[in-house]
This record gives sequence, C-alpha cells and structure tokens, in this order.
Amino acid sequence: MEQKIHNILRWFFYGVVVRPILLLILGFNARHMERLKPRGAHLIAANHNSHLDAMVLMSLFKLCDLPKVKVVAAKDYFCRTPLMAWFSINVIGVIPIDRQGGADNPIQPVIDALEEGYTVIIFPEGSRGDPEQQAPLKYGVTKVLEAHPDVQITPVYMHGLGKALPRGEALLVPFVCEINIGEPITWHGDRAKLIDSLAASFAHLKSEMEVKPWQ
Repeated sequence: MEQKIHNILRWFFYGVVVRPILLLILGFNARHMERLKPRGAHLIAANHNSHLDAMVLMSLFKLCDLPKVKVVAAKDYFCRTPLMAWFSINVIGVIPIDRQGGADNPIQPVIDALEEGYTVIIFPEGSRGDPEQQAPLKYGVTKVLEAHPDVQITPVYMHGLGKALPRGEALLVPFVCEINIGEPITWHGDRAKLIDSLAASFAHLKSEMEVKPWQ
C-alpha cells in the first residue's frame, strides 16, 4: 500500500509539476526517444551539468514506467533534511550516493537496484561540471558493470541545462534543452575500453546536435 502511494505521488510530481514546467519555461527537444525505455536491469549514463538533469531524464519516461526507474544523486544535496530525503527517495526516485567517503562501497545501492530489476540513471562524471563543459568520466560505472556484466548502458547527451540552472544558482533561466539518446553499449570486461566507448558516444551524440558556439 505504501509503495502504491509513492507511485501515485511520483506520477503526480512528474506529470503535473515537472513536465509542465519543462515544457512551458524551458522546452526540450529529445532525439531517438525509442531508445529510452525500461528494459529491466539497465543503466542510462548521461553527462551532468545541473541539478535539473535528474528530473529531466526521469520526465522523459512514460508515467507508467516511472516506478521501474531510479536516478543516482548526491546524498549531501538531495537528503539534506529528513523531509527532503523522504521526498527525494520516494517521489523523485533518487538513489542517494555518499560522496563524502562515509560508505564502505558507495556504489552498492546502484548494484542492489540493478539486482532488483530497475533501470538506473547515472552520471559518470560524478559531480556537476561547468555549464555545457564535460568533465572526464570516472570509473565508478565500470565497477557497477563488473558486478552486473550482462547489463547494458545507454548513453544520453544533454545540452542547455547547464545554463538553465548552472551550479551554484537557484534561479531558473529559460533555455531550450537538447537531448540525444545513443545506442546501448555492452560491457566486455575492459574498464578503459568501456570509458573510451562511452566518451566517444557522448562526443558523437553532441556532434549530431550541431550546437552553436554561443549556445
């Protein structure tokens, strides 16, 4: 019963609150939406420039699919208070990750979520970078795939959110978000090769957008 209430709240939050705001204030254009769908245990890897990233990606899914999707986010930001932690975990769909080194294995919650059959959205750069600038990818995603070698990872490149709500800002600025969804990548047991493949996919997806220098 409690889970049903959480699901209803999540549907309401994304369907009535998040999506209208995104469409009316920001607007976004997503390519290859057919590649973005829950497939059971699956990873979706996106570049990271804004706290909006998590909610924008979640809002791309059909409302009926939202209970099957979770998104990795910083525990120190999304769980600052007990109320915010409850809302983030049960309504937004956050998997809180400890970035302060307090957990023995900070990625274990991601491994557990995949074990339970969730589609999990992750940000391989770790923390948010400068607006529209991609930081080097970290190897945490490869540790997740080592625990679940049969899980594929779908790359997603986003542009615009870093200027709509950049790091350190609280005021939302109208700025169209471009989203490009790539083909799934298969893990073959080589950490460096996986990171190279993911970085190359991000670069290709960005090139397809034809982003102008001033955007």
